[in-house]
Amino acid sequence: MANPWTGEVALVVDGQRHAAKLTLGALAELEAALETGTLVELVERFEGGRFSTRDVLALIVAGLRGGGWQGSAADLMQADIQGGPVEAARVAAELLARAFAIPGN
Repeated sequence: MANPWTGEVALVVDGQRHAAKLTLGALAELEAALETGTLVELVERFEGGRFSTRDVLALIVAGLRGGGWQGSAADLMQADIQGGPVEAARVAAELLARAFAIPGN
């Protein structure tokens, strides 16, 4: 279902597989959800291992919404993510990496 060549990352939420993707609209939504800081600072936090659960939640919600999901952060906070918090953090980091990767590298 998820196509890595288009920046998609798969995530199973409540037993249903979703394709998450950081589209331009999803990135704008993510920036608004962060309230402070920039996307560059968010990337730096992930690269340095200093990200918060709030960062992970915001990234996952933005990615899922970029993939067409209609839920909210409140919905995701009540959901079961297959693989738990570790998988959520991995997917969040992968979304960032794929969103800002230079094609062909």
